Amino acid sequence: MAPRFRRVAVIGAGPSGLAAVHALAAEKAFDTIRVFDRRDQVGGLWHYDAVPDVFPETAGVPTDQTLTPPSKLPTFAASAPPDPRARSGLYWDLDSNVGNEAMEFTHTPFPVVNSPVSIDRYGHNNPSRPYTVIKDYLEDLFLPHQSLVSFKTTVEKVEKLGNGQWALTLRKAGEIYRGQAHDYWWSETFDAVVVASGHYNVPLVPDIPGLIPTSKQFPGRFEHSKSYRKADKYADKRVLIVGGNVSASDFIQDLHRIVKGPLELSLRGRNPAIESVYALPNVQTHTTIKSIGPTADGTSFEVVFDDNTTLSGLDYILFATGYRLQYPFLHPNPTTPENHVAGFYQHVFNIDDPSLTLVGQVKAGLSFRVYEYQAIAISRYYAGRNALPLPSTDDQKKWEQERLRKFGPAYGFHTIGPDFEPYFNWLADFAGQPAVGTASYALPRWRDEWAEKGFAILKLKDNYWKELIARDKLKAKL
Repeated sequence: MAPRFRRVAVIGAGPSGLAAVHALAAEKAFDTIRVFDRRDQVGGLWHYDAVPDVFPETAGVPTDQTLTPPSKLPTFAASAPPDPRARSGLYWDLDSNVGNEAMEFTHTPFPVVNSPVSIDRYGHNNPSRPYTVIKDYLEDLFLPHQSLVSFKTTVEKVEKLGNGQWALTLRKAGEIYRGQAHDYWWSETFDAVVVASGHYNVPLVPDIPGLIPTSKQFPGRFEHSKSYRKADKYADKRVLIVGGNVSASDFIQDLHRIVKGPLELSLRGRNPAIESVYALPNVQTHTTIKSIGPTADGTSFEVVFDDNTTLSGLDYILFATGYRLQYPFLHPNPTTPENHVAGFYQHVFNIDDPSLTLVGQVKAGLSFRVYEYQAIAISRYYAGRNALPLPSTDDQKKWEQERLRKFGPAYGFHTIGPDFEPYFNWLADFAGQPAVGTASYALPRWRDEWAEKGFAILKLKDNYWKELIARDKLKAKL
């Protein structure tokens, strides 16, 4: 049977891009598979960038930062400035927060390596893995597909042509033309496109009155979690953390002992899985922020909370407030002002045109494992070998409307857990069995133990935090 599509583009060479190219290559059905990544190496955001992003210049919905292509392609053009969104948000001692047996691809386990920090906190043979181990894991798995990747290549525009093909407008940085570095612009066409560019690129900064002008008046004092690198700079400083989810819990854990005065924490909501971290010694919680502005003498800034309490004399405000979903190169752009991606059935197949797909656009999905399931479902469909058909367009739209009613229009729309079983099993059933003569495989059915193993690290962290709290209470009695 001939494949539905013969030429496939994959945007992104991180873990979701790896899942896509691995699955597509295993089908042995496509004439062309091309991978484009704006970085100079595979692995996506699992590489440490010592130089972090600067604080965003706007809050709320970000502006479109794509470049306008030259009028005629191919051509050389002046080099565009580096895109800071390509920098990773890794901090120097980051360990995975999803248990290794649930996070890893089913076809290849992670190496059995723990960081000294995780051993000290959670014991030997704990289920976390240092980011360096994960980076090497991704690089090793990408090795057979490395020749398919065009590095330092930004996809500036993806649009459907009248002939049914997808045109990708591409820009490659650092190409030498007449003795000088230039950007090389060109276009390639494909039958289908897999977008696997990730969603930890554009910081989400809440639209707080006074925040942006105050951050410009006091440069370097306002940061997003994407810029966090080491705890050193916060020692003996007054710090406010905004946000109370998993990233914030890491910062609270790192900073509560070393800051000057209490570590201030502004919470919109509380995550029950990390409740103990809010009670660590020297942590002072506040309500959400109403406004931020300079003090009367103009020498510092003041934070006003929703309960009308105030806080001043801060050295740093660290926003652990998540990320904006942003696919500005897609025309039309499917991201909404409320921060979800519209029009993709099962967070994968474009409802109006399933030759456009997403891998990795989910929340609480067990990381690499869910990328693998999505990628195999896509590769089977593109190869014309899927076991189940896609529902009708109307039924797919009903699915989307039901999720909007259940989860709302923000990022929570893309939440998989705790309903892992129906999601993973639908992808497995849709993909079906591999064809004879391919290198692919059948996806395992969902196992409840995966969720338990995935969340094991959070339980270990909770035990560690409770131990710190107990030590502090004991010390106070002595």
